[in-house]
Parts: sequence; structure tokens; C-alpha cells
Amino acid sequence: MEERLQKLLAQAGYGSRRACEVFITEGRVRVNGKVAELGQKADLSVDKVMIDGKALPKAETLTYIALYKPRNVLSAAEGQDDRQTVRNLIPVEGHLYPVGRLDFDSEGLILMTNDGELTNKLTHPRFGHEKEYRVLVARRPDEKQMEAWRRGVVMEDGDKTKPAEVNFLSSSGKGAWIRIVMGEGKKRQIREVGRLLGLPVVKIIRLRIGTLKLGSLKPRQWRYLTGDEIAELKGDKVPKIGERTRGKRTAK
Repeated sequence: MEERLQKLLAQAGYGSRRACEVFITEGRVRVNGKVAELGQKADLSVDKVMIDGKALPKAETLTYIALYKPRNVLSAAEGQDDRQTVRNLIPVEGHLYPVGRLDFDSEGLILMTNDGELTNKLTHPRFGHEKEYRVLVARRPDEKQMEAWRRGVVMEDGDKTKPAEVNFLSSSGKGAWIRIVMGEGKKRQIREVGRLLGLPVVKIIRLRIGTLKLGSLKPRQWRYLTGDEIAELKGDKVPKIGERTRGKRTAK
């Protein structure tokens, strides 16, 4: 099926549709050997589309999978050492990449997909998609610490974290479980903020990315997203009810 070139480029992971339009106007895109024009369409099953001399892969079925990443697994499609990656946990053929990375020692929801356009939408800072976490800290926070976390904390690099929703959930021995909802995700941000506030983080579980929820998945379990979930993540109109959720799978 023919699609506009900027959409094909975005789905292949070259950025937003607007950014891909710029590539076309700059003459960096060719279709069957000819310089492409803005508004042009192509069908990857029959047309050869190239950007900067590199061919776009032939069309493949878009796949969307929710995975419960366990601790001590890398949020990567390929590993650089002998550590297990999230891609190793899903025995499905084709290219799949993680959206919304988690630290090696954190756990919870990861979206795996080959939809580059959706990946860009969910990870680009300007979209500010919420992520929700359940966090165990080693000490019970007082209201001053909670309020500081809510307002934003100046990190060691001088950047201040954006305001976040932070709520006490329950006590746990000498520590406590807290709920954190935020629209940004700097590297190891939750752990660093906790350390700076005197609240060492023991455990992090991500419960939600945008509208997608972890639900009842257990560590190493995964499932395909429903049509409704995909449409909600994309911000599209929700399709007709009737599409079933495929069952949970567990990586061996």
C-alpha cells in the first residue's frame, strides 16, 4: 500500500514526520533512483526508497508488545557483553526495539515495537508523556522531602528536574513505598533524586508509559497490545470494540 514518504521515513525511525519532510525538501531522499518530492507516495513492497544512500527496509508488519522487564536485564535490542537484554526475552522474529528504557537494576513496563514513528512520539521530550513508578525507598520520607521532590531537585550537573507527582503509598519496614508520576526521564533520575534527598532507592517498578499500563504482567511475561491500546498511544481514534487481547507469554 502506498504511503507518504515522510510517514515511511518516520516509521523506519528517522524522526518525526515534520523532520522527515525536511529530509525530502533537502533532496536527501530518492525513490527508485529519482530525487523525491514533498507529498510523494511510495510502496515499500515494490519501490526502493533511500535516504542519504541507505535503503529503507522492505515493509514489515508493525508489532507492539508490552513486557515486564525483570531486574538485571538490559533495556536494549542488542547487548555489548554477555548480559541478557529485553530482546532476548521475546521469541518473536523481526526487528523490535525498547521504548522507554529502564535501568539495569530497575523493573517493570517496557514497550517493544518496530514502529519508529511511535517510538519518537513516546520518547521525545517535547511530547512529555507521563511515566508512572512505584518506588521503594530505604527511609520513610517526611513532608519536606516529598515536597522538594514534587517541586524539582537540582541535580549534580546543575539541571533541575521538572515538577512531579509524588505520593506516599505505605510503610515497608524502616522504609516506604511511594508513587511517582513524571513527564521526563533523565538517566537514573529517580535514584539520583532519592540520593540527594536522603532517601536511598531500593526498588523501582514502572507501572505505566503514557496510556499503556503494566497491568497484571509478572516479571518476564509479555503480551501483544490490543488495537485500542495502540490507538490510544498514537492518539488516534479508538477502533471498534471486538479486538481481543492475546494471552500473556513468559520468556523461558
